[in-house]
Amino acid sequence: MFIQLTLLGFLAGAVQPSLSYVVKRTLRQDVSQPDNDLNSSSHSFILLGATGDLSKREIYPTLWYLYRDNLLPKKTRIFGYARRNRTINEIRKDVEPYVKVKSNEKQLYDKFWSLNVYIRSEGSEDKDYEKINKIVNEYEDGGKGNRLFYLALPPAVFPSATTQIKRVAMAKNGWTRIVLEKPFGRDTKSAEELLRHLQQLFTEDQIYRMDHFLNYEMVQNIYSLRFGNRLFTPAWNNENIAAIEIDLKENLGVEGRGSFFDPNSIIRDVMQNHLLQIMTLIAMEQPKSNNNNDIRDAKVEVLKATREIAMDDVVLGQYVANPDSKDPRERIGYRDDPTVPNNSNTSTFALTVLKVDNKRWRGVPFIIRAGKGLNINQTEVVIQFKDVETGLFGSQPKRNELILIAKGTEGLQAKLTSKVPGYTNDIEEITLDFKYEEAHKGFRIPEAYEKAILDIFKGSQLHFVRNDEVKEAWRIFTPILHEIESKNLQPIEYKFGSTGPTEADKMEKKYNFLRE
Repeated sequence: MFIQLTLLGFLAGAVQPSLSYVVKRTLRQDVSQPDNDLNSSSHSFILLGATGDLSKREIYPTLWYLYRDNLLPKKTRIFGYARRNRTINEIRKDVEPYVKVKSNEKQLYDKFWSLNVYIRSEGSEDKDYEKINKIVNEYEDGGKGNRLFYLALPPAVFPSATTQIKRVAMAKNGWTRIVLEKPFGRDTKSAEELLRHLQQLFTEDQIYRMDHFLNYEMVQNIYSLRFGNRLFTPAWNNENIAAIEIDLKENLGVEGRGSFFDPNSIIRDVMQNHLLQIMTLIAMEQPKSNNNNDIRDAKVEVLKATREIAMDDVVLGQYVANPDSKDPRERIGYRDDPTVPNNSNTSTFALTVLKVDNKRWRGVPFIIRAGKGLNINQTEVVIQFKDVETGLFGSQPKRNELILIAKGTEGLQAKLTSKVPGYTNDIEEITLDFKYEEAHKGFRIPEAYEKAILDIFKGSQLHFVRNDEVKEAWRIFTPILHEIESKNLQPIEYKFGSTGPTEADKMEKKYNFLRE
């Protein structure tokens, strides 16, 4: 037990008694040391697309949690804009299924909604943004204040919306920041067109390209684990690591979101952005400093060293109904969803293999795997070390693994070889398990969007995607996307609730990633 606690403490950066101290210290720093400008200036949070799914599920709940925890700048007004004929009370009702409000917080929750204003479209884009500007001006301190525009809009609308913001709605005396949700384009060409458009209107420090996976606690902890522990430094290379898999598993189907998902597929939805970003954190060299741009420079260098994906290294799948399942959701296949075309060949599952051509990683496959309609809901990184070459034991020890669980029960596992207790000299695999919820009892880990939106207010771009990252990411994925679409490639069917196509398991084995 002593060995387990000591090693787990080392993996987490400290032994258990120190963990509670670190948590309390970090919490005090976050709350008590805000940017002075945050509470001295007026802030307008302008949510474009206020009646959409993202706004009600994520953005409004996040703003409430920040307000509840006294992290939202004190002089903040929230302006929701959309084309639908709605009121703030109607939006509040739409949001309520997605927020948590304790009985003793109801008065505070009412006060939060009193800070909200809804701006309805006039049917003319020019008039709409002039109206937004006029109403926001009325709430600002004599025309002084900062403006944060959150584009919870379809990507096709980004160019016109940002043009209108620049034309008439920029802050007169304060900063203006623009937040865009992925996808940033559909391929290299469209991404470059969008990037050029944005660069003509705004400086890079005004643009926040959202990838909320970068704000998961365990994803942010990759940096600390890698560069804060001597244990990993000598082993983090192709001499010791056999393969690395980044795996996003969802036990849900498309569930009425087919109009968004079907044109994009699982590759554009989560692989080209979320999972590739995780890969850069795993693979990058140590940055020159903790500066935002130094860290993002290190990520870009990894992307530049990564080859374009070959179609031979891709497996595509699409979930179908599982008639034997007791779960009624699993008896609905992808094409059975009313928002999905009956003849769709969109992939709901994909596996790709990334190859990094540099000294550290040459020969190590980075297997990126993601799917909907699978058996569990979890995102993890599995770092699988090479076999131990020894004749000391009667059986071959299983490979050591380091598993970072980014979504699900967030934490860290280390799989090691140990002696079986008792009179035997046999060996067995043991798992050392660190879970945030157990080590940090009583501490609520903020949701990804909470961290992201607070960072935008503070002006930190560390956990956002830079323009050159976008370009390199599309360079890697565009060739296979074009080939899939031009050849109308058909995905392999797999049953809802399974682990995905068996062909994906064969591809893993081909690249020396061994499953138990």
